[in-house]
Amino acid sequence: MSTETVMTDMRTRRGEFERIRSALREADADDPLTAREILGVLEEHGEEFDSAHRVATVLGRHAETGEVDIIRDHPYRYRLDDGS
Repeated sequence: MSTETVMTDMRTRRGEFERIRSALREADADDPLTAREILGVLEEHGEEFDSAHRVATVLGRHAETGEVDIIRDHPYRYRLDDGS
């Protein structure tokens, strides 16, 4: 994989996370939500995502950096930091 491809992929993923964060802020979603619930919020705000699985994948990657808390219950729920 070329460096350019990797950089483009990283920008795409970052863009997806920012779209999720923005939609949740606009919805004033303070409580942890499932990936399916987040997908619903995204759709209400005119954002298109392939699936709840894609939402979970994006949020899981950002959990590694501490930007997202994963509540490992059934089903998993996600809480984003406030961005401060």
